[in-house]
Amino acid sequence: MRIARVTSFGYDLHYAHGEYVMSGGRTITSLPSTIVKLETDDGLTGYGETCPLGPAYLPAHAGGARAALRELAPALKGIDPRNLNAVWHAMDHALAGHDYAKAAVDIACWDLLGKAAGLPVSTLLGGATAADFPLYVAIPLGPIASMVEHVKARRAEGIRLFQLKLGADPREDAQRVRAVLEATEPGETIIADANGGWRLQDATIAARALEDLDRVLFEQPCPTLEECLIVRERTTLPMVLDEVITDIDALLRARPAIEAINLKIGRVGGLTKAKLMRDLGQRLGLRFTIEDSWGGDVTTAAVAHLAASTAPSQLLTASFMNDWTLEHIAGYEPRSHDGRGRAPNAPGLGITVDDSSLTPLTTVD
Repeated sequence: MRIARVTSFGYDLHYAHGEYVMSGGRTITSLPSTIVKLETDDGLTGYGETCPLGPAYLPAHAGGARAALRELAPALKGIDPRNLNAVWHAMDHALAGHDYAKAAVDIACWDLLGKAAGLPVSTLLGGATAADFPLYVAIPLGPIASMVEHVKARRAEGIRLFQLKLGADPREDAQRVRAVLEATEPGETIIADANGGWRLQDATIAARALEDLDRVLFEQPCPTLEECLIVRERTTLPMVLDEVITDIDALLRARPAIEAINLKIGRVGGLTKAKLMRDLGQRLGLRFTIEDSWGGDVTTAAVAHLAASTAPSQLLTASFMNDWTLEHIAGYEPRSHDGRGRAPNAPGLGITVDDSSLTPLTTVD
């Protein structure tokens, strides 16, 4: 089996609830997403997706992904997509860095590997560990009343884990958390997520204001790992790190101070590298939120397979981002149910992508 054609497509994903607001005034209503389609000489097709959360969230943006894929595509022709070592060697030889773009190629190769083997990707990632798994939703930063109403609406849909976008005035943020706690019940988890929006003083104030609250996890208070480690010395709140966990080295540096990480597939370079970090983290006793920065049906399928193959005791939650967005290119599959997700059972990613509605960007035959 050899890669015979590489095509990239673009489409826009609109947030399903109007404005997605994070710390620092970062507001999203829609994002450009990029799909990679790999076609082999024996007629199989694999898909991957990359959708950075705007140009000011991480060192990644849609234009960069598309430019990187133009550089990568010629290097992929003639390679066996089942040989992930060979795929990564070719990509790294053609272009240094830009793992968020390479992630789409990597996911498409896993899709092809599963189809060639007649197995779902979750089996190839180690095997499904449970029939389904819990999902969370992010609650955009805003007035307390609107955040509480958003939480109540998602609770009615079965969600029991809520990631509150914070990072404004730390005292007001503490009021947001307390209000949401009052609107939820025992057994439901609140994740206080600043997305790196506080510096040391405000993060310390926020931690002290939240210290006595049960059911609250403290996520990514500061923009750097060093600051987050200092904050952790000042609080007993369980800490989750996200944006600063970019690779194995960062995970190992952070490990003494954290209980969990957000493992974003695109940020770390796709399923190949995410599996390595997941497996190591599980051995180290960490818990995981399995997700990506943003995306639609293809991203959701990749997340579902990695989450399904993670030990339930180590899986904090996952995100089905096709619930967060309006556009669906694979029939709105996989589909959540009552606040829980499951991985498709068909070979590969287990979804059928309709690329007829997408905008072709680059094709290399």
